[in-house]
Amino acid sequence: MKKWLVYFGIAAGVLSLSACNFGASVPIVQSKAGDITKEEFYNELKAQAGDKVLKQMIETMLLKKEYKVTDKEIDEKIKEYKRQFGSDEGLNQALRQNGIPDEQAFKKMVERELLAEKATTDGVKVSEEEMKKEFEDRYKEEVKASHILVKDEKTAKEVKERLDKGEDFAQLASEYSIDPGSKDIGGKLGYLIKGNMVPEIDRVAFSLEVNKASDPVKTQYGYHIIKVTDKKTNTFEDKKDEIEKELKYQKAKPINTLIAELQKEADINIKDKELENVLDNTQQKMK
Repeated sequence: MKKWLVYFGIAAGVLSLSACNFGASVPIVQSKAGDITKEEFYNELKAQAGDKVLKQMIETMLLKKEYKVTDKEIDEKIKEYKRQFGSDEGLNQALRQNGIPDEQAFKKMVERELLAEKATTDGVKVSEEEMKKEFEDRYKEEVKASHILVKDEKTAKEVKERLDKGEDFAQLASEYSIDPGSKDIGGKLGYLIKGNMVPEIDRVAFSLEVNKASDPVKTQYGYHIIKVTDKKTNTFEDKKDEIEKELKYQKAKPINTLIAELQKEADINIKDKELENVLDNTQQKMK
């Protein structure tokens, strides 16, 4: 996931709960063993993740006041993630691994990601020359690749031997790969541009013939068998908008700095004494 998603995803699993009307002693669980009230639930939630949830809600509130994100923009961003992960199932697998419980929680995270992108790139400019250079260096060619990641060279050679005998790449990925994000979808990594993967994989992926499997490639993560299933050449116009966004993103103002400025301007007053240090702790971390 992009760093915006990481930054705003810390409390995805409990964020929706924080919108409930806590405080009243109304049971939300009833049983012969006893009841659990909204107030008890709120206190437990607060104890376990209250500072993270409140911090996230405050940040989202501040960004929403200054910037707007449409449903269409959210849908387009989700489609982009699906392309990056190769399929709906590839994305769903990644969401499960990151503890994101459902589509609604993911949409909220994507909304916060887009808000952060708009806020931190507001006023940032990139030139046509910068975009064209980035296109030639990274975006002109793309490869659609899959991989099988294993821990040691011996296993990697065993996998390669089975591939050379004609066994199915996707089946072997499911059997051998230790990459949780791709093993259950045939090892698919989707389309790659140069620089998106570690250099060792980049070099091999962009030199392989289509439908050929590589020899074992060693990286810091283990040993990879890489297979390229498609190659395409892009035009500058096709990629111009994407490149502009990426370059603006690289020049973006740090999100922590921007949030701290918005917090100061908003003059936030937290009424719950047990949570009133949330902003102080956040600001200390930003220094």
